[in-house]
Amino acid sequence: MEYILNVPADTEKLKELRAGDSVLLSGTVYTARDAAHKRICEALDRGETPPFELAGSAVYYVGPTPAPESCCIGAAGPTTSGRMDAYSPRLLDAGLKIMIGKGGRSKAVKDAMRRNGAVYLAAIGGAGALMAASIEQAELVCWEDLGCEAVRKLTVRNMPLTVAIDSEGRDLYEIGPKAYLSKGE
Repeated sequence: MEYILNVPADTEKLKELRAGDSVLLSGTVYTARDAAHKRICEALDRGETPPFELAGSAVYYVGPTPAPESCCIGAAGPTTSGRMDAYSPRLLDAGLKIMIGKGGRSKAVKDAMRRNGAVYLAAIGGAGALMAASIEQAELVCWEDLGCEAVRKLTVRNMPLTVAIDSEGRDLYEIGPKAYLSKGE
């Protein structure tokens, strides 16, 4: 199935998604990779407010390239999500609802997703220009010293994604190959 999804995310809408579904995502998405995740968790440990509202939010694991003239962002392809696995359960428990990246996730992340009704959406690896085409606006939020890994607020429209892991823990990276291999029998 194909779904139109807006952020901030509605937990009930996320429950409708199934691993393998296509999603066109619109709204506000924040960029954050491992260094930013570490700083967000450190801020939470100190009792500080994170740099953006986590409740219902979406985070894209991306370090975009510099914007060419007349564009708001450069290539914006996903990075490997497993690098954020040490921090993701904490952010999910704090309200994060959508993670966007590529590659599999740990059991701890999947458990936190089920516990919090969150989803993991896969972006097309190697297609940074395609992903950037759905980004209408990009603005620096914090940690400019991280360069391309600084936290940015993106306004996206119809970003093409696939549900890799749904809120029930169904994992396309596990069920997809099994379904493919069973066709050959």
